[in-house]
Amino acid sequence: MYVKVMLVIITDLDGTLLDPRSYSYDEARPALELIREFDIPLVLCTSKTRTEVEYWRARLENRHPFIVENGGGLYIPRDYFPCEIHAPVDRDDYAVFEFGDPYPELVETLRAASSESGCEVIGFHQLSAAEISVRYDMTITEARLAKQREFDEPFEILGSACGPLLAAIERRGKRWLKGGRLYHIVGVNDKAHCVNLLTHFYRRLFNDVATVGIGDGPNDLGFLNAVDFPILVQSPATGRLKTVIKGARLTNAEGPEGWNQAVLSVVNGAEQAAGPRRLLCLARGREQIPEHHRAPLIAKGRK
Repeated sequence: MYVKVMLVIITDLDGTLLDPRSYSYDEARPALELIREFDIPLVLCTSKTRTEVEYWRARLENRHPFIVENGGGLYIPRDYFPCEIHAPVDRDDYAVFEFGDPYPELVETLRAASSESGCEVIGFHQLSAAEISVRYDMTITEARLAKQREFDEPFEILGSACGPLLAAIERRGKRWLKGGRLYHIVGVNDKAHCVNLLTHFYRRLFNDVATVGIGDGPNDLGFLNAVDFPILVQSPATGRLKTVIKGARLTNAEGPEGWNQAVLSVVNGAEQAAGPRRLLCLARGREQIPEHHRAPLIAKGRK
C-alpha cells in the first residue's frame, strides 16, 4: 500500500537559496532540478518586493504562490488551484491577500522614531537605486526592483545605540525585524500568517500535506515554527535560532550549498517513505481531489 504525500517547500531567498553576497544559486541546481522533476511546489517567502520575487521566479522558472515583504502580502497565481479563490484583492494575474501596513505610513513611523530616539538611520526611501546598488552589492536592476516597496521598509542603523530607536518603533504600534544585513520596519504582518493561510488552501485540496520550511535568519523564526519540518541553513544566527525552533534541522553548509543539501535530503527521504514516484504533486494530483473539496476557497486579508 502506498501513502501519497503532498510535499510543499517554503523557502527564504537571501542566504539560503541565494548566496548572500553574489545572489548566485548555482550550487542549488541539483535540488531545483529534482523539485521540477516531481513538480513539488516551491513557495518563495521573503522580505523582497513583489517585483523582485517576480524577477527571481522568472529566473527559476517558478509558477507557485509567493510571500513578499516579510508577510505583507501573499500572491497566488490565477488558476493555480483547481477551484476559485475569493481573495480581497484581484491584481494582474494574482489573487492577493494583503496583511501589511501601507509603505508611506511605515516610512513616516521610522522617521518619527529616529527623531525621537536620536538614533540616525538610513532607509531605502532615502536612497536612489544607484546608491542602493553600490551600498548593498546589487545590480542596478535589482536595486530598482528593491525600491518598489508596499509593506516593508529596510533600514540601516548608523549609530551604535539602537535600543531607543527600536523601542520608539514599538511604541508607535509597529514591529521591527532583523534580516541578514538590514533591519526592517513592518506592521503586524508576519511570514507565518501567510504560510498558515497558504497551507490551509493546500490542505483543503489534498489529504496529506507535509510543509518544509527553509530559512537562516531571525525574520524566518515565525514561519519556521509554522511548518511541519523546519530547516536552518548555516548562518551566524542559526545557533540561537535552533534553540527556539522546535525540531529544527541544521545544514552543514551555508547558502545555496546548504539549501541544496537540505532539499535533496527531504525529497529523497519523502520518496523513500512514500514509495517510488508516489509524491503527490499539484499538477499531477488534481484529478484525485474529491468533488466536495473543489468549492471556492475564501479567506480575508487586511481591509
